[in-house]
Amino acid sequence: MTGGGDAPGTNAVIRAIVRKAIKQYDDEVLGIRDGWHGLLEANFTLLDQEAITAILTRGGSILGFSRTNPFKSENGVQRILKNIEKSGIDAIIVIGGDDTLGVACKLGDFEVRCVGVPKTIDNDLSGTDYTFGFNTAVSIATDALDRLRTTAEAHQRVIILEVMGRYTGWIAFESGLAGGADVILIPEKPFDVSEICDYISQRQKRGRNFSVVVVSEGAKPKGGKEIIYSEGIDEFGNVRLGGVGYYLGREIEKCIGIEARVVVLGHIQRGGTPTAFDRVLGTRFGLAAIDFVHEGKFGCMVGIQGNRMVSVALKDVAGKRKTVSPELYAMASVFFG
Repeated sequence: MTGGGDAPGTNAVIRAIVRKAIKQYDDEVLGIRDGWHGLLEANFTLLDQEAITAILTRGGSILGFSRTNPFKSENGVQRILKNIEKSGIDAIIVIGGDDTLGVACKLGDFEVRCVGVPKTIDNDLSGTDYTFGFNTAVSIATDALDRLRTTAEAHQRVIILEVMGRYTGWIAFESGLAGGADVILIPEKPFDVSEICDYISQRQKRGRNFSVVVVSEGAKPKGGKEIIYSEGIDEFGNVRLGGVGYYLGREIEKCIGIEARVVVLGHIQRGGTPTAFDRVLGTRFGLAAIDFVHEGKFGCMVGIQGNRMVSVALKDVAGKRKTVSPELYAMASVFFG
């Protein structure tokens, strides 16, 4: 099952699970369509060798995604238990981020046997050094920064790149370092507009009449709140963020009078072909996940620590975010201005 938002490399995980499950364990594998919604509605599809042909390089998920929370649906848990029993499902491999894996953790209390696979482009799950999809998102954002720098220099502008990162700034942090951003703004450290303007002014004094700023969508000014694109929330209580780049652009123009342009990268970070790194990482996660099923490691998530695949209890993952530390951010700040 794949839940939450799409992440490049998801199909690599599915392919690895199915291939090893059939070849080594002689399992029958069902795909649950559209996340937890598919389990509520008993919407299944057989995953055989034919189903996984040529999916390694594809973005998205052949099973689809949703942000359905069965604990918010009427008789949701009872419907899930009924469909599991009726379909003869022995265990569920849950590919998802904090919200999706949080549901898997809660279902463990109802003796639903789940193994988790960490999927989020934000790279904010505890217990694993990396989540698949993150490397692709960083690569796309870095490429965008490389391209934006040339046009910023040509027109002597400030260009602000807004990237994903609701609560953590890993994409902004790593792409900003790799792309030579002049300022990096993340949710973990509220920003001061006057400090940003000082960095830009310092560059102007050195004859560098342009700057490139990368900002996480969840970054907020000191004493302020996140910039919300829409008041609506999903079934897990998440608001739809967006617009901090435009807020920042207006403030910079008012402060120092230099023209600012904003680029919101949005779902471009999620789409398309996964990088080689994410294909390999997703494959390793999938192979380990089916092994966990047969080893009875339920209520656990596959993680990677160093170069080792490890077992992490879902209760130690759900609701706990891996954030950019002050020490790492201080390292990046050496290059500001």
